[in-house]
Amino acid sequence: MLVCILGLLLSLFAIDGGVPQVLASPEFSGDSSSPFSQVVTKRIRMSLGGKTWHEQPDHVLYRLSEQKWSRLLRDALGLPNWLELSLRNRTRYESVSHTWRRGQLGQNDVQVVQKSNVRLGATQGPFSILFEGYDARTHFQDLPNDFNAGLVNQTDILQLFAAGTFHNTWGTGLRTDVHIGRFTFEFGSTRLLGRNVYPNVVNAFDGLHVHVGKGKEWRARGFIVEPRLLDAKQLDEQSARQVFWGTTGELRQNPWAIFGSYYLGLNDTVSAIRRVINTFGVRVHKNQGAPSLYKRLHDRDEDILNGLEGLDYELEGAVQTGTRGQTDFFAYMIVGAVGYTFHAPWSPRLRVLYDYASGTRTPGGSQNQTFDPLFGLRRFDMMVTGLFGPFFRSNISSPGWRIDVRPYKNLRVWLKQRFWYLAQAKDAFVGSGTGGGLQDATGNSGNYLGHELELATSWNIHSNLILQAGYEHWFKGTYFDRLPASAGLPPGGEKDTDYFYFHIEVRL
Repeated sequence: MLVCILGLLLSLFAIDGGVPQVLASPEFSGDSSSPFSQVVTKRIRMSLGGKTWHEQPDHVLYRLSEQKWSRLLRDALGLPNWLELSLRNRTRYESVSHTWRRGQLGQNDVQVVQKSNVRLGATQGPFSILFEGYDARTHFQDLPNDFNAGLVNQTDILQLFAAGTFHNTWGTGLRTDVHIGRFTFEFGSTRLLGRNVYPNVVNAFDGLHVHVGKGKEWRARGFIVEPRLLDAKQLDEQSARQVFWGTTGELRQNPWAIFGSYYLGLNDTVSAIRRVINTFGVRVHKNQGAPSLYKRLHDRDEDILNGLEGLDYELEGAVQTGTRGQTDFFAYMIVGAVGYTFHAPWSPRLRVLYDYASGTRTPGGSQNQTFDPLFGLRRFDMMVTGLFGPFFRSNISSPGWRIDVRPYKNLRVWLKQRFWYLAQAKDAFVGSGTGGGLQDATGNSGNYLGHELELATSWNIHSNLILQAGYEHWFKGTYFDRLPASAGLPPGGEKDTDYFYFHIEVRL
């Protein structure tokens, strides 16, 4: 399938003469009345101003912030908007102290991770082709056992698909999008399915995706795919032994109560323990930025309010049924959050939240109850990942708060604190290493994992240049002091952990 799509990609470039015809046009031929340098300078200025932006073939698949930036490389070459040519690179330094994962050696670790992407595509009428290749690597690792399966994937295909976008399907006013091939995508809150942003390696899937929607009123989506099987050094493949499918619907007429529901199915015989999981979920929320009552009544101080003041909230719940190996499976997840953006300089926003994902009450019993996060994301509401990332949406209970400020339009600073508990003390601490991770089957170690503070900032100098930096301190709880030696906690793993990162991302 991927070879066929690559052939279509090359053929689309040949339509109407493609690149050679554009570069040979009078505008770019070096004509003295329109010097090439002047044309390029003008086009780059237009690009930096966002005037040459063109909707991408993966527009409805995932968040716009991961697609929309000025295409400086394309515009500097004088290529038309219907062609996609772009590069991006992110380089991050990160360090972590007092490692805690079962089987890990040493107390401190440091590394540099790099992720590079190249996108090449074309759109003609309602049809598009898109190729996205990427390379993810690590450098200067202090420890040989970095648990970095999610950090390395050398020279691989992230996306390669054909798409059709129909803005007025059969005269109904409905927008329909169809994608077939390899693509990345996300649903709803991204807690169970998302395109990774912070991690080096991104989830990708081979199969079919369909989207139908009516403006900002409603939309529905469905898919059936085979998740990509990660190979750090060879081209990734997929397997019919792992099939993922689902559907979702969302009603958006009321900005105060956007309602969504979803079903996700997974049949996985690739993993060591066969997973057959059905996930049913609902979500209701108000977007941060939906007009508040205060703004509708007063409608002033736009430079301060910027349409963001007022209350926002989110409620999400999901139930999972099925089997794990020969054991019955039933688990659930609950998320609640309330935020308020104040009418003040820097637009401070305070948010309180709570996450619960069930654990198994009696490990080894007749029922497994440990919630499965599937292909979900954690960075946006839990913690940074990379060398850190100790907490998963499995066997966890966590209240917390967060405050964000914006000293400038594109500069964001936030302070966050979360408290972490095991939902079930006898179940494993998911994410704490190989072989099931840390666990005290007696429950005598308790369930308090500690609390962590994060101070971080993100500066979008431009859509083409982004800087981020952050520091986390994890005050480890009594759980680590009480663990028996047989649990496999590394020496010094009971001490508090510090994590620091800095990265720069360049997009062309």
